[in-house]
Amino acid sequence: MKNKKRIAVLGGGPSGLFMFKRLVAADNPDIEITIFERKNKLGAGMPYSQEGANDEHITNVSGNEIPLLVTTLADWIKTVAKDTLDKFHIDPKRFNEYKVLPRLLFGQYLAAQFDLLQQQAKKTGIAYEVHYNSEVTDIIDRPDQETVFVEIGGKDKLEFDHVIICTGHNWPKRYEGTVPNYFDSPYPPAKLGLKLNHAVAIKGSSLTAVDAIRTLSRHNGTFEKDNDSKLSYKLLEDSNDFKIVLHTRNGMLPAVRFHLEDSHLSNSSLLTKAEIASHIKDNDGFLSLDFVFERDFKLPIREKEPEFYESIKGMRLEEFVAAMMDLRERLDPFQLLKAEYAEAEKSIKRKESVYWKEMLGVLSFALNYPAKHLSAEDMQRLQTSLSPLISIVIAYIPQSSSEELIALNQAGVLTLIPVGEDSEVQPETEGGAVYHYTDEHGIKQASYFETYIDGVGQPHLTFEAFPFKSLIEQRTVSPARLKFRSADEGCKALADGKDVWQDQNGDYYLKVSGITINDHFQVVDSYGALNDRIYIMAVPYIGGYNPDYSGLDFSEEASAAIIKRLLPENKISIAS
Repeated sequence: MKNKKRIAVLGGGPSGLFMFKRLVAADNPDIEITIFERKNKLGAGMPYSQEGANDEHITNVSGNEIPLLVTTLADWIKTVAKDTLDKFHIDPKRFNEYKVLPRLLFGQYLAAQFDLLQQQAKKTGIAYEVHYNSEVTDIIDRPDQETVFVEIGGKDKLEFDHVIICTGHNWPKRYEGTVPNYFDSPYPPAKLGLKLNHAVAIKGSSLTAVDAIRTLSRHNGTFEKDNDSKLSYKLLEDSNDFKIVLHTRNGMLPAVRFHLEDSHLSNSSLLTKAEIASHIKDNDGFLSLDFVFERDFKLPIREKEPEFYESIKGMRLEEFVAAMMDLRERLDPFQLLKAEYAEAEKSIKRKESVYWKEMLGVLSFALNYPAKHLSAEDMQRLQTSLSPLISIVIAYIPQSSSEELIALNQAGVLTLIPVGEDSEVQPETEGGAVYHYTDEHGIKQASYFETYIDGVGQPHLTFEAFPFKSLIEQRTVSPARLKFRSADEGCKALADGKDVWQDQNGDYYLKVSGITINDHFQVVDSYGALNDRIYIMAVPYIGGYNPDYSGLDFSEEASAAIIKRLLPENKISIAS
């Protein structure tokens, strides 16, 4: 009798959900699936549970932008209990799949999809089991036995043929808990339910920072709409001195969510995998950033927005980024937010995309998977030039969040300070932190805040932060690195103090965050050999090779790449 292939999915959040969907769709009776979930509930993960959201927090994607699971969001809403819908002010008869929705409600949707997939697995006879309240503390590879052991809670070890790491978000604590009113992240948001009568410093202006703003503002004042539906904000009497001061490198706010022509960050005119592979082969083993910029950004724009294309067609990547950034830098960030809010409102009403912004999101997503084939020189260009623009434009801040930021600014509660690249946050033992930066006039500033929150978003974690220490000790995993095309450039980067390593052949490599993986998300050891037992789609630990965080789209795409290698006998289509 043929032995069943034992597959462990580590983490039952959104990534684990999409992986389980692939495994169930494979309809393979020769597999056994075991899911380990740290909490007592599947599906929601950190962002869509109370670990990452309160009632006031909303998604930045709508129903039509979610990759298909079992049932659509619109169909599921019809099955939700009335008291739950009332709590979130949702009328199922008027539900619109183009609108964002509360994150906790979306978490319930994901949990329901996991339940439906389990029902499918039972129906088709696929063996599976779920271990709740089970924290994975280590992974031990046994290449001699061609098996992997998963350690739970520091003691129990269970044996598998394949392991898929889907552990999701991780927010390491450095000073939180030892320094009062110093928060390394806004999560879980319940901890920010604070009544304050002083200014709060927030680092960053990402969607993570917006989460912190939405919570703090509700505990220190009230939002009200007038007869014209214009939002205003009023402080509570005992929070008269409450203020929020955002500190960002470039003095910018994220761009506002607009109508996407293609809701799944894809485009029929994009480079195919075969075209990318052919280009890499003809380009000394490297993917050219300029080649992808021309083909996956400029060319689609030429067809859709010829006038805009004419204005950028001669620009190199850095020139395009500089032009777009210059436009943003010249305007007050809150004036720009108002202008983009009006532009986005028109886009959504007319169902017309702001096409260059959409294509920037598509470019980021398209670059994500082959980014590991960039030269070190191109990766540095991506990090210093294109990524900062992408992080602003494709944040897709929802309309209601934009309205709140504008109301808070008009009430004199919310301000933004550009602090440049060399700012520093110094924790204070008695509480809070001192923000050190050089202002726009070149004068050094040191401002003390009684409360400080890091709101820059999920960090790309280093190789050393990888949590499964046996894999590091066994050298099963290796630090992610990219080769310099030019030895001269590598030597120069090394002299400049960059994290550069030279091998015995004289080649230079740039160390990037996280671990090395291949195109099928298999871990790669220090000798460059892939491991066909261990897969990873936990984004905090693969950020060097996968620089774009596209949430559910990422989970959909990564799980497809994994299943094709894990169960090649099934010949599963990407769409399944």
